[in-house]
Amino acid sequence: MRPKSPLKTPALRTEQIILFRVSGQLFAVSSASVQEVRGVDSLSGAAKEISQPSLRKVKHIVRRGENSVYVVNAAMHFGLPPAPPALVFMLRRTRTALLIDGIEKMTSMTRLQALPQAFCHQEREWYRGLTALDQTVVPVVKPEGFLTPDELFLLDASLSQESDPEAEGVRMAGDVTAAQDTQGTGTTQ
Repeated sequence: MRPKSPLKTPALRTEQIILFRVSGQLFAVSSASVQEVRGVDSLSGAAKEISQPSLRKVKHIVRRGENSVYVVNAAMHFGLPPAPPALVFMLRRTRTALLIDGIEKMTSMTRLQALPQAFCHQEREWYRGLTALDQTVVPVVKPEGFLTPDELFLLDASLSQESDPEAEGVRMAGDVTAAQDTQGTGTTQ
């Protein structure tokens, strides 16, 4: 009779992540989801201001080829106190760039825990899960969780209104007509 072979434990699957800070809080993102890291100063010439009052976390847009990339302020997104961002992550396979305070380090994670039930609102869309590194629990963000499809639609719509001067002219003409209608014809005495 042959002795049983010892059970082989499967090799742990590791994932390279970037630890970054936003308003003093630590977050992680898969390094594969970050296309490029830039200094905030590098956006100054390329970024165009955008105004969408219902989405205060987005104040700028960057054109990359034919695509529009919306710059999300991570502190505002997470509801954290404002801090001056130093870097921007250009996120892969999204139309999002993320303003952050800085990079803590690059490392790898071997385990991604599901979110506890305490995460029960919009944060379920923000995070892939949690990981533990050096006795610290770190939320791992979803790159596509910074802008929902509805928010992208709203931003695209406001962008098309800004860039379509003919639509702006029609809107202004409608405003003049509406103003004239509210004044009425009036009578002379």
